[in-house]
Amino acid sequence: MEKFNNVSVVKQANIYFDGLVTSRTLLFSDGSRKTLGIMQPGEYQFSTEERELMEITAGELEVLLPGMGWQKISGGQSFEVAAEAEFQLKVSKTTDYCCSYLG
Repeated sequence: MEKFNNVSVVKQANIYFDGLVTSRTLLFSDGSRKTLGIMQPGEYQFSTEERELMEITAGELEVLLPGMGWQKISGGQSFEVAAEAEFQLKVSKTTDYCCSYLG
């Protein structure tokens, strides 16, 4: 999906790692939410509260998910992260992403 229709956008940005990772939250009429963001090159660790689908729209990174080895991910690919999990990213090129919260 290239664009989202009929959404609300939270005005305040989500800013992490001194501005190297930023996103904006989209709220949908069905109660679901997504974030659209940019990650600059670097190494990051995140944790989840709920299950997430990370769709990489452009860029390149490696992800280390619990119980798995490092995986290369590039634009057009995605990965899923379990709820209550920690994962690591090594971003090699500026990366554009969409994160869907799956509950």
